[in-house]
Amino acid sequence: MPLVNTKQMFIDAYKGHYAIGAFNVDSIAMVQAVLEAAEKLKSPVIIAISEGSRNFMHPGNLKEQILCVSKDITIPFAIHLDHGKGVDLCKSCIDEGFTSVMIDAGNSPYEENVKQTKEVVIYAHSHGCTVEGELGGLDASHKDGNFTDPELAKDFINRTGIDSLAVSVGTGHGTTKFKNDEIPDLKWDILKEIQKNNPGFPLVLHGASSISDDIINTFNAYGGNIHNTKGVPEELIRKAIQINVCKVNIATDFRMTYTGTLKKSLFLIKDHYEPRNFLVPAKEAAEKLVEEKIKNVFGSENKAK
Repeated sequence: MPLVNTKQMFIDAYKGHYAIGAFNVDSIAMVQAVLEAAEKLKSPVIIAISEGSRNFMHPGNLKEQILCVSKDITIPFAIHLDHGKGVDLCKSCIDEGFTSVMIDAGNSPYEENVKQTKEVVIYAHSHGCTVEGELGGLDASHKDGNFTDPELAKDFINRTGIDSLAVSVGTGHGTTKFKNDEIPDLKWDILKEIQKNNPGFPLVLHGASSISDDIINTFNAYGGNIHNTKGVPEELIRKAIQINVCKVNIATDFRMTYTGTLKKSLFLIKDHYEPRNFLVPAKEAAEKLVEEKIKNVFGSENKAK
């Protein structure tokens, strides 16, 4: 059960020009899908848990739950708080045994962001936990133009002591990341300038799901109603990884794959009522997506140490 923080993960990823996938989970079955796929491909991986998912999965013993289903896992993995809104939440997750936290203060005034982030860093580092900070608006950032300022990024990294930085370079949360008539692209100048100013420092991409037609079609065919979706092309993610992105967050297409397959199973399986008959296909589909990302996007296969 090699539960670790992200420090060495990111050092190795930066040097090797690959990235670690952080998959947002909402249940222990989804945790199993991530860990089993990563184990199969010998890839390090990150279990990402939002505040809402933590509340649903029972705060206080999440680490113990995850360790129970990881007893045969040999690859290194981290338990990460995604978008921790506030210092107290981050500290609570650190006390609970999370090995990585994100302090989400990017929408606060800059000095307040620095203050909150530094407080979390001091507490986290004293507990062997790593910290991801945020600079720039990460929600639909390509629409509002609130991109990360490379000069501020340098100051922010130096003053807070964070271990990684979530940047706004054109990705966005949710199902619609680009307009239908828009040619997707990212702010490569920002990534390169941050790399120049902070050699070796790992960056994080949020809102990086690709959302294939197959995922949408399955989701909608069995009662879903999500249309006009446009994810981030995988070639852009691969290019960003070759610069300085060491962690890529995947939530939308992972969750839609799981939920879409669950919808399909509930519709097609007419003669069973045991939940496992519906949950197993959903877990297997989610696991397959994790494998595809590790192999073809992140390049982290066989990188576990």
